[in-house]
Amino acid sequence: MQQHFPIRDFQTHAVIGAALEVHRELGCGFLEPVYQEALALELAERDIPFDHEVTMRVRFKARVLHSLYRVDFVCFGELLVEVKALPQIGGIEQAQMINYLKAARVERGLILNFGARSFQCKRVGFSPALHEVKETDPFV
Repeated sequence: MQQHFPIRDFQTHAVIGAALEVHRELGCGFLEPVYQEALALELAERDIPFDHEVTMRVRFKARVLHSLYRVDFVCFGELLVEVKALPQIGGIEQAQMINYLKAARVERGLILNFGARSFQCKRVGFSPALHEVKETDPFV
């Protein structure tokens, strides 16, 4: 379920600003790991709290699966960020982010695409209240 966020969401605004700086400096054409490393440096430089390559548990019918998901960044402890280097953000990338939000049981995510000439960003929302099961910490 997608949600609409306030235009002035401080956390997403700060992360998007850092990503824009990375795209301004590097442009398009590199693979995702280059943008991930550069974004980590820029987030740190801007004192944006983040964890990189965070592993998450996946639940199925109130059971925790052995399979794990890994999201590129968790910023501010509650904003999932996926880095892409694609010609365009599509439905597959949005579905992936929704699955990450479900697994983590958080509401907001950003897909940052550095692969296009113009930087692309997609905000994705999810309501974990619709999928209540909070006995375990979703992050490994």
